[in-house]
Amino acid sequence: MIRPKISSRCKHVVIDIDTQSRFFPDNGKAGFHDNGSVLANIRRVIAWTRLKRIFVVSTIQISSNNSCSCDFREGGNNGIRKIGCTLRNRRTLFDATDCTDLPLEIFDRYDQLIFCKRCIDPFEEPRIDRMLTELEVDEFILIGSLAEGAIKATALGLLARGKNVRILVDAVRSDNKGVGRKALRQVWAKGAKLIDTRKLLGFSALRLATVRPY
Repeated sequence: MIRPKISSRCKHVVIDIDTQSRFFPDNGKAGFHDNGSVLANIRRVIAWTRLKRIFVVSTIQISSNNSCSCDFREGGNNGIRKIGCTLRNRRTLFDATDCTDLPLEIFDRYDQLIFCKRCIDPFEEPRIDRMLTELEVDEFILIGSLAEGAIKATALGLLARGKNVRILVDAVRSDNKGVGRKALRQVWAKGAKLIDTRKLLGFSALRLATVRPY
């Protein structure tokens, strides 16, 4: 099996989870009172990845009978459109499939890989499972939505595979504040570290103080 290799500039990888119009609607009725500040922090993190040349792996949740082969930036199609500020210039899109194939030298050609998934847990998609399992990086940094859904599933999957995980608590949204906080406490108990965006952006070496779970 070909194992992807990441250069030293990708010592840390940001996982941008389901930052799409269905979770961050333009009408502001996202069901989470801090939606605006969460999106602002997500925007700051993606800008930071550009500045520091940090690799981004993104996911888009689609329905089981949908396809991501359309232009996901143009809206429609059940809200799969990604938020514009989360897109890097050198990116590529992978549709949901049961195969595990990935191009050679993928990390030399792109700064962002966008994977469609037909389920909440990205590890149920063979191609994403292979990518996140085989990536040999020091730490994964999680942003996006929802705390009680894909964020929790992604964090637990990474932790089960022996990965180091940090979740930016103010760059993650939830449909229910209490349920979202409980999900973050659960992944914290399993070994994930919880920090805020200010601390991440303030210490480029990522020697960060953790925060208490909610």
